[in-house]
Amino acid sequence: KVNELDISTEIIQTRVCLFHAEGLIRGSDSEDRRHRVRPGIRGELGNILLLLFLYVLQGIPLGLAGSIPLILQGKSVSYKEQAFFSFVFWPFSLKLLWAPLVDALYFSQFGRRKSWLVPTQYLLGLFMLYLSMSVNSMLQSEGGPKIVTLTGVFFMLAFLAATQDIAVDGWALTMLSRENVGYASTCNSVGQTAGYFLGNVLFLALESADFCNKYLRIEPKDTGIVTLSDFLFFWGVVFLISTTLVAIMKRENDHGRGKGRVQQEETQGVMETYKLLFSIIKMPTVFTFCSLLLTAKMGFSAADAVTGLKLVEAGVPKEQLALLAVPMVPLQILLPVIISKYTAGPRPLDVFYKAFPFRLLIGLEYALLVWWTPSVKQEGGFPVYYYAIVLLSYALHQVALYSMYVACMAFHAKVSDPLIGGTYMTLLNTVTNLGGNWPSTVALWMVDPLTSKECQGAVGQSCGSPAEAGLCVKEGGACVTTLDGYYVESVVCVVIGLAWWVWLGKKMRRLQEQSPAAWRCRVNQ
Repeated sequence: KVNELDISTEIIQTRVCLFHAEGLIRGSDSEDRRHRVRPGIRGELGNILLLLFLYVLQGIPLGLAGSIPLILQGKSVSYKEQAFFSFVFWPFSLKLLWAPLVDALYFSQFGRRKSWLVPTQYLLGLFMLYLSMSVNSMLQSEGGPKIVTLTGVFFMLAFLAATQDIAVDGWALTMLSRENVGYASTCNSVGQTAGYFLGNVLFLALESADFCNKYLRIEPKDTGIVTLSDFLFFWGVVFLISTTLVAIMKRENDHGRGKGRVQQEETQGVMETYKLLFSIIKMPTVFTFCSLLLTAKMGFSAADAVTGLKLVEAGVPKEQLALLAVPMVPLQILLPVIISKYTAGPRPLDVFYKAFPFRLLIGLEYALLVWWTPSVKQEGGFPVYYYAIVLLSYALHQVALYSMYVACMAFHAKVSDPLIGGTYMTLLNTVTNLGGNWPSTVALWMVDPLTSKECQGAVGQSCGSPAEAGLCVKEGGACVTTLDGYYVESVVCVVIGLAWWVWLGKKMRRLQEQSPAAWRCRVNQ
């Protein structure tokens, strides 16, 4: 599905960081635990359920943002406009830039995490209420959807959700006891996935008149059970009510330190964190590795960013595409477990290198799938075997994607300086995310310029621009696509990917031969 890969990657990376932090906490308390009886989760069931609920709330705006490109595609927006909207998915990849501020600046009397959690969730609720009253006018204006306004509002939603994620991740590690902190990552993965499912898959299904008439209604109607406005209003109210309850009823642990002292110490820590990040990225091995991470996904950008939109353009119902994610959940849970057995050794990037060409070939298979789709369409929709082939294609893509991803995460854990492991891994994860964001945006942006159209039925007219296309239609003609830029882009991306694999892929593998000292950060220099 469109942009699901970026968001699900962020979910897994957050889970990895939580596991890392949990390990540090458990390790530091290992001696005490020898003399203590594990209490179980019964005494902290309320905290676990609260964490789970907060992560579900976090996934709602992400799921909604992921559904908007599919809705826009049904309104025939250009791919340049889709590219502009894709900036909505950047905040989760850039949250490292303001995460130190969220950790450091707060009101000690109100609570370190609540100081950010409560206002960000209130703002999320208010933005959703505002959108519930205005989103229809943004999507259905006379000149077409207001892409700039939609992008601005949903960018703010994503920014606030990313900020809430920083606060909840930090609170997760202190809300639970040391014995039960391992459940934090479970709450993270289950909650975010469930929230994204509610905001994306469930919404698209209930919003679709065809789906509701076919599966949920006795008498057919012209609209779905819910509208985007209804869905936004409901969750806006849920955000406001739940945030108020958390603000009033849930207290954070008070460490007894004075407000002024905390602010002074932590603010100094902010500058130290930024200096540390700069020191890490200046290291030759890290700089080389980051450069490779930023360019490695260029070959996959057309397949990952454009294929879903092209399937919708070819007539595949957006809700059916969304529902294909459901049978993928067990596979997405099992794949990291299975692949980690092969990445646990000293050379995890070998798995990354071997999976790379298979993922490129799947990109070509995606292009063939898009080309084949119109010929399969029937009066009642698409046959079952078509969706089975789409599902199989998606499953193969997931195997290649997770092989590369788990290998990369294993290498991050292997080379990260243990003295500053959390900051080190977060930086590498951020660069990995950015390496997927910018090629996707460029891929969407380039579809229209690479597409060739001609005016048929009107002599002397062309379709080189929107104005010329409008004149063609006015003269009684029709603009017909002679060469779809998606296919050009798919081939170009595979060629670029193969070139990267042949020359730069080997360079990435050689990074595994660097000594551990080459990855250690000399902070004092």
